Amino acid sequence: MAVIHRTTMEPGKLQLLAAWLPTRPWYAGPGAPELARAGGFRLDDPEGEVGMEFMVVTDTSGDAPVAYHVPVTYRGAPLEGAEEALVGTSEHGVLGRRWVYDGAHDPVLVAQLLALLHGQAVPQAQSLSDTPDPSVGVGRVPAGLVAVAASATALDGKHGTDIVLDTAAGEGGQAPLTLAVRRVLRAEDSGADGDDADVLGHVTAGWSPPEGEEIRSRFAVLARGPR
Repeated sequence: MAVIHRTTMEPGKLQLLAAWLPTRPWYAGPGAPELARAGGFRLDDPEGEVGMEFMVVTDTSGDAPVAYHVPVTYRGAPLEGAEEALVGTSEHGVLGRRWVYDGAHDPVLVAQLLALLHGQAVPQAQSLSDTPDPSVGVGRVPAGLVAVAASATALDGKHGTDIVLDTAAGEGGQAPLTLAVRRVLRAEDSGADGDDADVLGHVTAGWSPPEGEEIRSRFAVLARGPR
């Protein structure tokens, strides 16, 4: 169970993301983000070592607000081989120095996202300890399809991050699958891919624009083949 500490981080999450977002190929803003929190949820690490947060932030620096989905992990030590995925480091008021990573490139978050799609993990409230978030919708993967991935390769592109899952080692020669992490969220995303026979599962959650009612979008989609 992840414990949410009521303390400070220096620099703060939004400061870290404001510097990091313009370096991403899927960033659509003018280059100097003005960010606000807009929603999200968490997952627990079964080992209790890695914090996992699926953040939504809105950037109001351009002509119209843009919402970004940024899954991040918080670690007490650097993740070996993940230098390119480092968002930054921050001093936590209770836990000390934390290394903050783009979660799409962190094997712990990828494993737990797959567990969520299989009904083996429970989404947690973003800002409360030990509090499930029933608002997170999961279109669960058919039983026995892909319990674990033998390996995962995250590829950042203009429209998001595709995590290619090589399941051949443990799934009788099954072809690779793609776990597509949506980065730019829109209202119409809530039903996207709904009629696509290649879609095997998805995670949908709510977020709030600067003005207006809550919007629900797909944060991640598991599918056969490239997205």
